[in-house]
Amino acid sequence: MSQDLILNQRFVLASRPKGAPTPENFRLERQALPELEDGQVLLRTLYLSLDPYMRGRMSDAPSYAAPVQIGEVMTGGAVSVVEQSRHPKFHPGDQVVGSTGWQTHSIAKGDDLVVLPAGIPSPSLALGVLGMPGMTAYMGLMHIGQPQAGETLVVAAASGAVGSVVGQVAKLKGLKVVGVAGGADKCRYVVDELGFDACVDHKSPTFAQDLAAACDQGIDVYFENVGGEVFEAVMPLLNPRARIPVCGLIAAYNATDLPEGPDRLSLLPRLLLTKRIRMQGFIVFDDFGDRHAEFLAAMVPWVRDGKVRYREHVVEGLEQAPEAFIGLLQGHNFGKLVVKVSEA
Repeated sequence: MSQDLILNQRFVLASRPKGAPTPENFRLERQALPELEDGQVLLRTLYLSLDPYMRGRMSDAPSYAAPVQIGEVMTGGAVSVVEQSRHPKFHPGDQVVGSTGWQTHSIAKGDDLVVLPAGIPSPSLALGVLGMPGMTAYMGLMHIGQPQAGETLVVAAASGAVGSVVGQVAKLKGLKVVGVAGGADKCRYVVDELGFDACVDHKSPTFAQDLAAACDQGIDVYFENVGGEVFEAVMPLLNPRARIPVCGLIAAYNATDLPEGPDRLSLLPRLLLTKRIRMQGFIVFDDFGDRHAEFLAAMVPWVRDGKVRYREHVVEGLEQAPEAFIGLLQGHNFGKLVVKVSEA
């Protein structure tokens, strides 16, 4: 079959959201793909990763990465299979990871692709515990959080792709681990399946008191990926010389105004100063991209031996991606959210 007959389906950004994204912000298009050029490969998407950072890319506000332009394909990492290749390193049937976006097929430069790690139990794990979320958890915890045995760590979104790995690695390093999650089912999973010492429901009207009770020795490491009311409850519990890796602020991604209530911003710099707290933001591949081998060397054996467990929330079909992404920002997923686009 001539390649120009291959029909690609893709979601592009139709408009920029005001507040929470809606289905109208996305548009499904179909396009015929051109012939390959030297150095390129034709890919068929197997799994698409949906992640909170994509909300920021839908905005044109200044950020660490360029926004998706109106009419451009939505950004996103994916596991794909090579269908055709004009690159010497890749052959039909190879499975690769790349930032190919919300689409069924793509043409990519071979230099932008990474072959799936050897021995991976499932291709989709390269988008979760053995991919960007897992590496975010590992690098943020180990190199910014600097966990020490006997300390207390708190992580929000504890049942999610990043938080679940943060807590499990911290337990392996000998810390007391307290998770924060939304709802009794997620809290039970975090304790019973992932092995956290405790998990506090942020939906509870007594959340701040419950967190304080679970952290009776204070908090030495707080892994921040939520912000909002969770961070407010954490602040008074932070111990001197606590460390706060910051990888996300999902509670504020859809905000259009400042939060209601008194301005507490002045409390933060005073807290950082008087308790000599380190609070550091990071973008995992920008800051730790050269340490990918270090991450895989640690994580692959832990996953293989069952020392780090994972849960996936799999949605079937590319057409479901917008609604699944909207639900992700509202906490509807349970585990790492991926879209199964096609069969291997």
